Amino acid sequence: MRVDAHFHLWRPARGDYGWLTPATGALYRDYEPQEFAPLLVAHDIEAAILVQAAPSEAETRFLLDHAESRPWIAGVVGWTDLAADDAPARIAALAETPKILGLRPMLQDLDDPAWILGDAVRPALDAMAEHGLVFDALVRAEQLPAILTLATRHAGLSIVLDHFGKPRIEDAPDSEWRDAIAALAGMPNVTIKLSGLLTEAPPHADATTLASWFDHVASSFGTERILWGSDWPVVTTAGSYADWIAITNTLLAAFDSRAREAIFGANAARIYQL
Repeated sequence: MRVDAHFHLWRPARGDYGWLTPATGALYRDYEPQEFAPLLVAHDIEAAILVQAAPSEAETRFLLDHAESRPWIAGVVGWTDLAADDAPARIAALAETPKILGLRPMLQDLDDPAWILGDAVRPALDAMAEHGLVFDALVRAEQLPAILTLATRHAGLSIVLDHFGKPRIEDAPDSEWRDAIAALAGMPNVTIKLSGLLTEAPPHADATTLASWFDHVASSFGTERILWGSDWPVVTTAGSYADWIAITNTLLAAFDSRAREAIFGANAARIYQL
């Protein structure tokens, strides 16, 4: 099964999205299932994972409503306040909800890079592990050491690192990012999404631009721990859905069909228990 492990839907008028303003240009409009679904059909992708884009339980319910009425939406990575006193109870209730797959705190937007390591959050993380929910890590590259500590402390928590940890894609991977990725790859509970790279790269980036970053991730994690995602519609600010598919196909050209199938869906199906 081919799976897009990372896409978004939103309606700015709902008021969930503090970051989504007219200054975001083409992203500042509604993105609905009927616009996205034909892209999956065109590229023989059978299912997709819908990921939160706002720190709001109301937005998570909105996404679940979409998912529960559309079989091709395999599930939702949502949000709840992990530091709330009743977070474990909220997580237990969410885990009973059809199509909830995981949770994603928006760590990249927090001033404290070590917030996720605070005592207030530990009960929620334990509850996520207990209920089999995946932790999607949306972080900047400088926050990767905190994710390594998180993975060490919570060995039973499945952690998916979004967007390669958002490295600065310039001339070559910097040593801090390379070292952090290698260390995270040493944690068996961590996997990584091949997503969100075009928007971290210079304009008109192609497979050659991204090859050094991809090669390091592939050699560190192996093909059984990499998940492909489009990051639609954010990707459209740097290229089309078809562009990202084509770039990915070029990056994967040296791998056999089993490895390509793993990255394009089998890994996501296993990790998110689809």
